[in-house]
Amino acid sequence: MGEVVERNKKAFYDFEILEKFEAGIELKGSEVKAIRLGRVNLKDSYVRIIKNEAFLLGAHVSYLDSTNPYFKPNERRDRKLLLHRKQIDKLFGKVMQDGLSIVVLSLYFNNQNRLKAEVALAKGKTLHDKRETIKRKEADREARAAIKKFI
Repeated sequence: MGEVVERNKKAFYDFEILEKFEAGIELKGSEVKAIRLGRVNLKDSYVRIIKNEAFLLGAHVSYLDSTNPYFKPNERRDRKLLLHRKQIDKLFGKVMQDGLSIVVLSLYFNNQNRLKAEVALAKGKTLHDKRETIKRKEADREARAAIKKFI
């Protein structure tokens, strides 16, 4: 994985990640420059499979001030994800049978300077699971602080 532009931290809090995939994204015009400058938000984004194609819904990409005023794409438009047919079929089967969700974990540029999305098959956490995750993080933080104190 290359230079990470945006992480969806809320996805790790709300979901238990089961399996990860790498997908390309179909973008228009100045969206790549805007994403490179960090003008993207994945907080409420999710992936839906429509007519055997995967789409990223709810992601917000702000356009640049230098963008041509006649071409300013919708900031919350649906963006097509580029996945292999077998991957799409696998994701669709899991979502339909097991009731799992598909979420985007991060956006990053790979070694060839192409924007990629890390997509995950995820299971929603209950309130109890979320509390347990918070307790575990606090315990780890306290343990690291104690070790640091003795060193």
